[in-house]
Amino acid sequence: MQTLTLNNGVDMPALGLGVFQTPPPETRAAVTAALELGYRHIDTAAAYGNEREVGQAVRDSGVPRDDLFIETKIWISDYGYDQTLHAFDKSATKLGVDRIDLLILHQALPTDFDRTLAAYRALEQLLADGKVRAIGVSNFMTDHLTALLEATSVVPAVNQLEIHPYFQQRAVLDFDDRHHILNQAWSPIGGITFYPGYGEHRTSVLEDPAVTAIAKAHGKSPAQVLLRWGLQQGRSVIPKSTKRERIAENLDVFDFDLSADELIALDALETGRRGGPEPDAVTLAAFGRAIPEA
Repeated sequence: MQTLTLNNGVDMPALGLGVFQTPPPETRAAVTAALELGYRHIDTAAAYGNEREVGQAVRDSGVPRDDLFIETKIWISDYGYDQTLHAFDKSATKLGVDRIDLLILHQALPTDFDRTLAAYRALEQLLADGKVRAIGVSNFMTDHLTALLEATSVVPAVNQLEIHPYFQQRAVLDFDDRHHILNQAWSPIGGITFYPGYGEHRTSVLEDPAVTAIAKAHGKSPAQVLLRWGLQQGRSVIPKSTKRERIAENLDVFDFDLSADELIALDALETGRRGGPEPDAVTLAAFGRAIPEA
C-alpha cells in the first residue's frame, strides 16, 4: 500500500474505504471485507451514522490498531469549542478507540464562521492532547481556508473534496498544495455517490469514451483508471463500495501507471459541475441535525 506523509509527519495510506451512504449493517460487512483484502485506511463520519459499525468491524478483524488509519468527521451541528470536544468523545466511543488518526470538520459554515473557527480550535486542542494524530477539513473552499489559516495556528493536514475528472476544483487543489495541505478525494470515481437532491442528472465519468479507452489499453476497469489518475497526482482517494469484488478491484491500482498523455486526456474532461451541495449554501437551518450520543 502506498502511503502519503501529512504535513505533521504522520503517514497515511493513500487509498482507503469510504462508507458514505452505507447503511450500518452493510458498513460492518464492507469494512470487514476491506480489512481482509488489505485496506488499512477507513473513512467515516459522525453524520453517516455508521461509526459504531466501523468500530465493530475493526475490532473483529484482528488487525493491530497501530496498523490501521481511522478517519472521521465532525458534523456542523456539533461545531463550537465545547461541542466539538464532546463530538470527539461521541465518535471515539462509537468507534471504540482512544485516539483517532485523522479528525476533520465536515463542512465550513460560511454564515457562522466563528462557530467553525471554534470547532477547529477544539481540533487543535485534541491534537495537542494527543487524542488525534492529525486534523483537517472537508469541502473548504479557498476563502474558507484563507480565513481559517489567518485565525488558527495548525495548518490542516487534509482537505477532503469532491474530486474526479468531471469536477477537479483546481483552484482549491492549487491553494492546498501551496500550503502543504493534502488533497483527499471523495467520490474519486465520480457519478456513483450523490448527495440527496444533488447531481442526479450528472453523466457518469465511468462511461466517458476517454476513460473507457484508457481502461481498455491497460486491461483495467474505468474505476481503476480514475483512482490511478488521482493517486498519480499525489492525492488520497477514498472510494466506497459494499461489494467485495468491487472493494478488491478498487485496491488493485498500484501495478500500472498512466502516461503523461493519458493524464492530460483525463484532465481535459473537466465539466465544472459539482455533484454535492455548494459549500457556501451549507447552513445549520438547511443541513443541521442532531448527532446521537454514544
